[in-house]
Amino acid sequence: MKIFSLYNIKGGVGKTTTAVNLAYLSAQDGARTLIWDLDPQGSTSFYFCVKPEVKGGTKELLSNHPDIKPMLRMTGFPNLDLLPADISYRHMESELEDQSKPMLALQKLLKPLQKHYDHLIIDCPPGIGLVAENIFQLSNTLVVPLIPTPLSLRAYNRLVQFLVKRRSNRLHVLPFFNMINEHKPIHRAVTRNVFSGHPIFMQSIIPESNLIEAMGIKRAPIFSYARESQEATAYRNLWNEIKQREARRTAATGKGKDLKTEPTAS
Repeated sequence: MKIFSLYNIKGGVGKTTTAVNLAYLSAQDGARTLIWDLDPQGSTSFYFCVKPEVKGGTKELLSNHPDIKPMLRMTGFPNLDLLPADISYRHMESELEDQSKPMLALQKLLKPLQKHYDHLIIDCPPGIGLVAENIFQLSNTLVVPLIPTPLSLRAYNRLVQFLVKRRSNRLHVLPFFNMINEHKPIHRAVTRNVFSGHPIFMQSIIPESNLIEAMGIKRAPIFSYARESQEATAYRNLWNEIKQREARRTAATGKGKDLKTEPTAS
């Protein structure tokens, strides 16, 4: 099971909408896909019309022998299941501290699902703490959405510094620009400067869009109501680029070498 985590230190950067649409595309490819709503706000669960509730909550998830399969829910889309959020996830940091191996707790939790799914996509909460460190430990790929502003790049730089300090070279980091408004000069300047000097950034971009915001009304991936839109095409391009980057990384030697730079808006 390959694990893709949608993560950023900052909130409000479009992690959830990206996770939902990438999970849909993964399932459409024929991959048995599970999306985990790890954010206590439960937005991914809301988009799939699933109550954000897990029986027993965080305590049950982190118990010694949790039976995770009854916690899973169908989304109504072929090949795509959901592990819902729970409001108790807000206490996960403190619950992890009580574990005998706090850095490996979530990895241990997911072990029974390894043979049942090809892809796991995690909608992560913002912040950097024990939950984030568990995510870094278990993930194959960290997909990092950023709004093209100096503050967003600063948060990304902090993430890179954190991962380099911990020598997390096994983790494949794929940043991309999300919620781009081409009418804003700062967005145009940041994307132009970063793309010209930092090839680690994916070339696919996701626009700021009323159609994407409508996911909250439709409670579904964008493909269920605007399949042929430019926004849907943007998500397809992003997913295809992720797969291409993964394939190149698998074929290449010296995996993880692209985890290095600290892009700026200058």
